Amino acid sequence: MPKAAAFLSLLLLAGLPGLSAPAMAETAEEKGLAIAEEMDRRDLGYGDSVTELEMILTNRQGKTSMRYLKIKTLEVEDRDLGDKSLVIFDRPPDVKGTVLLTHSKILEPDDQWIYFPALGQKGRIKRIDSRSKSGPFMGSEFSYEDMSSREVGKYSYKWLRDEACGSMTCHVVESYPLYEGSGYTKIISWIDTDEYRVHKIEFFNRGGAHFKTLIMSKYQKYLDKYWRAHELYMVNKLTGKTTRLLMSRYDFQQGLEDIDFTKSRMKTAK
Repeated sequence: MPKAAAFLSLLLLAGLPGLSAPAMAETAEEKGLAIAEEMDRRDLGYGDSVTELEMILTNRQGKTSMRYLKIKTLEVEDRDLGDKSLVIFDRPPDVKGTVLLTHSKILEPDDQWIYFPALGQKGRIKRIDSRSKSGPFMGSEFSYEDMSSREVGKYSYKWLRDEACGSMTCHVVESYPLYEGSGYTKIISWIDTDEYRVHKIEFFNRGGAHFKTLIMSKYQKYLDKYWRAHELYMVNKLTGKTTRLLMSRYDFQQGLEDIDFTKSRMKTAK
């Protein structure tokens, strides 16, 4: 999967006509890895980004609740490390000021901390245990694990087939987590063959059952180079709950630095 902060940063570059690294691969595993590496290559160089969005939670009965947040992402150039991100909740009041900090890794456990502000108190920063990362993030159908960037080296791959997806053709690729503690046994992605954008992901739990599907749509290109989905829709097949993310804006190259992605900045992040 591409170097971008889970569902937030699947950012892909424009296609190169007549050039397809996957076409050079021989086995299904080599072809799957080549597709992942091509996606990653097309995402290089964005530097940093700030995204504003709405999160719409819907339960099985159809009752909805809204949350408003922003996500800051810092690209890490060292290929042996992962990107960094901050998720900052702005409203409603019961979640305002809550911050998730993620330092993505490759095969080592990701570092994640969450800050819960408390009225009239200093609040507290809690480290997310690796065994808890498959749990729901802030009541959504996205897990803490989904909030980490999907580095190429975190998975092994297998190309399954190419097939029609809407008006396009998509590579269908299975990826298998190599890092310890994943809540998934495999992930299947539909990636268009022109721009290498992800359009659908199916998640399989530790029991091997397909239990979540993510649809990504309404892509727009930024800086004449990077693609962003403006709508992400996650459906939990087991619970009937859904989470929809609606991105209102993306801003790139905002001058973010490593110091902005430290525990000491969590309590004042905005």
